[in-house]
Formats: sequence, structure tokens, C-alpha cells
Amino acid sequence: MSKGEKQSQANKARGLLDKFESGRELGPVEDRSEYEQRINSLPPDQKELAQESARLADLCQYFAQQKIDVPGQILEQVGRLSSLPIAESIRVLKAINRELMEYLDDVGQNPGIRQ
Repeated sequence: MSKGEKQSQANKARGLLDKFESGRELGPVEDRSEYEQRINSLPPDQKELAQESARLADLCQYFAQQKIDVPGQILEQVGRLSSLPIAESIRVLKAINRELMEYLDDVGQNPGIRQ
């Protein structure tokens, strides 16, 4: 592959990733009302999946801040989520979130997070 072809592929990849930049179509949303609008515009099953995924992200962020390791069996379950249909992913995410909350209670932390 020539240098020009490599540069062309790099530019194309950069262009594809641009949509994940702040303020773009798939970028992070810092404004709560914009976040709610995006969530509410989704079909019901995707909306529920997004909400459960956000709960998992919040829990993982809390675990990281408190320097608490996520149990290995939960990590394995999260790793398999992408291969599941949406309805099954929602069910598994709810179970994972519940397990994480119970785990926090078991380790004796005062999580300050409510679901």
C-alpha cells in the first residue's frame, strides 16, 4: 500500500470518527434536556436499552471513583451483551445493574446512588 493510500484511509477513518466528537450526531451530551430529547426520540425498546445502559455507565463510573473492582462474572456478562437481541440485552442489563447495587451493599459502601 502506498503512502498516499495509507493517508487516504487515515483521513477516511478520521471522518467516520468525527461524528463522535462533542456537539456532533453521536458525541457526548452535556445538556440534560438535549439528552432527554435524544432518549425520548428513540423507539421504546431502544429507549429502554439506552436508559439501562446509562445506569450501568453511572454505576461503573461510581465504582471507578471509589476504586472498587467490578466482579469478574459481571464483566463477562457485559462482554456478551453485544451478541444478544435488544429485549434480552435489556433483561440482562437490568440484572447486572441489580447485581452491582447488591454488590455495593455487600462491600459495605454507602453508594449514594439510587435506582
